[in-house]
Amino acid sequence: MRMPVIFAAHGAPTLLDDGRWVGELAAWAGALPRPEAILMVSAHWEEYPTTLGAVEPVPLVYDFFGFPERYYRVRYPAPGAPLLATRVRGLLGAGGIPCADDRRRGLDHGAYVPLVAMYPAAEVPVLQLSMPRLEARELFELGRALAPLRDEGVLVFGSGFLTHNMRYAFRPGIPPWAREFDEWVAGALSRFDVEALVDFQRRAPAARVALPTWEHYAPVLVAAGTAAGEHSRTSFPITGFWMDGAFTKRSAQFD
Repeated sequence: MRMPVIFAAHGAPTLLDDGRWVGELAAWAGALPRPEAILMVSAHWEEYPTTLGAVEPVPLVYDFFGFPERYYRVRYPAPGAPLLATRVRGLLGAGGIPCADDRRRGLDHGAYVPLVAMYPAAEVPVLQLSMPRLEARELFELGRALAPLRDEGVLVFGSGFLTHNMRYAFRPGIPPWAREFDEWVAGALSRFDVEALVDFQRRAPAARVALPTWEHYAPVLVAAGTAAGEHSRTSFPITGFWMDGAFTKRSAQFD
């Protein structure tokens, strides 16, 4: 069975206190085919060249500050994925994409927070892959190189946010720019309009406000690239807004 490709809005560590959102993520995972392994691309790891994180389990990366102590005690002891690491190196090499290893780099919160909600038993092997840099076409082509994994039981999982402007966090009401950008990107994803997705900074309304920096958008380009070879439809298992409306929870599944 060909695996879908997914992009999830991942939230801060406090996502795991949001029972509704955790339930939505868990229901989504339950509706997906059971993966043999997960390849995670998070907004919180940009490193050139494209780098594979720890092949065997190492401690998580608590890449956030000022939170209560309990958030630094979260564990996610998923098995390592050495066979997947070997396969990814081969696919990237065949595509002429440089690849390195960082055996000390654990899963960051963009990776483990949604996994805790979706696969709480931590039984599925997980491997994290860095984004080499914020260059839209390059990220899409990185995803294309990973496409054969879909036929090998691997869930390619992009984790980020389609809107991310901390200046508007916790302000009451959904800002008009957030709705505009959310609707635009939903349309582009539904049409699978690759050129629009890659050129979002020029084509999307309110792009500079929705994404003052765009590392949180970048993983959706990797996911779209992976799906590009065999794409039948895009669905949105989770929608809505968070932090009083500045952050869209829109998450996408590419079948």
